[in-house]
Amino acid sequence: MRANVEIRPIAVADEPEWRRLWTLYLEFYESSVSEEVYRTTFSRLTSDHVVGDVSFYEPRGMLALVDGKPVGLVHYFYHRHGWKIEPVCYLQDLYAAPDVRGTGVGRALIEAVYAKADADGCPSVYWMTQEFNTEARKLYDRIATLTPFVKYSR
Repeated sequence: MRANVEIRPIAVADEPEWRRLWTLYLEFYESSVSEEVYRTTFSRLTSDHVVGDVSFYEPRGMLALVDGKPVGLVHYFYHRHGWKIEPVCYLQDLYAAPDVRGTGVGRALIEAVYAKADADGCPSVYWMTQEFNTEARKLYDRIATLTPFVKYSR
């Protein structure tokens, strides 16, 4: 089943639905953030911080809507890269509500980031997921290349 998915940038009026979706995303990863992080992140997502031709570092976001209802989100940002002249795009958060998984919502969100990054001169898009996220990885394996890199964190 393919959903009729509309993808659009997150707007200030979307805060309650964005918060609901991002909370579900964080809960999926057994995580949470403070109220200050919610407010700051949403402010960053809905502000315009431009450096030169492209907005760097500040996150951007889009919502997926089915029948006018927000059912998914994506957060991404551009950054400079030591091995490339052009910036690259990091897709940081991707979430589709459980009742729309497998309907094309996740693919539509990723493809919207691909299109926006291409339009902004950032042809490289990358992201990470947890190894146990097997359902999402089925999609990722179809639309991207799995790399051999291992993430370390402090």
